[in-house]
Amino acid sequence: MSTANAPTSQHHADAKLIWDYHQLGHQLRPCSAGIGLGSHDLGVATLAAGLYRAGLFPVLVFSGGNSPTTAARFPRGEAVHFAEHAITLGVPSGAIIIEPRAANTGQNIDYSHDALAGAVIPVTSVMLISKPYMQRRAYATIRKAWPEAEPVCASEDITFDEYLKTIGDDKLVIDMLVGDLQRIITYPARGFAVAQDVPDDVTGAYQRLIAARSEEHTPE
Repeated sequence: MSTANAPTSQHHADAKLIWDYHQLGHQLRPCSAGIGLGSHDLGVATLAAGLYRAGLFPVLVFSGGNSPTTAARFPRGEAVHFAEHAITLGVPSGAIIIEPRAANTGQNIDYSHDALAGAVIPVTSVMLISKPYMQRRAYATIRKAWPEAEPVCASEDITFDEYLKTIGDDKLVIDMLVGDLQRIITYPARGFAVAQDVPDDVTGAYQRLIAARSEEHTPE
């Protein structure tokens, strides 16, 4: 398979199907707090700043350390860079909590919960701000790890093709889409997330992309 910068039409269609599945279409409403989930995508911080300025939450946690895909871009950690970006967009530093340790989505939720509790901020609802294709996994994770908090998932309003152009690396995006779906499928059995229904067409797209990925790594 070529999930490089020119995916085949079938792989593109499969990835688009998974992209659509990952997004939940939640109606945005005021929440007790916002949590910006760290990643390679600085658009998360941009959106979080806009939602804060729109009055949808009074406090914003940025959570994330580093991963292999972000260490070079955000050397001081995802949360630190996201917070600095949000401040340049008008979010007061006093409204931001930086959680710099999380290395995965479960830790994003757990450590943000602890940070908000440590700041004595009562929370009944949380706006989870993520990459577009991370909404469903973030939702499944918080429903397991923090069931008392009602989640509202938010991400940049952008099409799949627009997002590919923004990131500039089709292979990275498609691999991330597949990886997030793999976690949605496997994590409930490991106690990391609640189970989500996966439609047959999405499962088929996932299996084709997994098979094609394997072909890429098969020696000739």
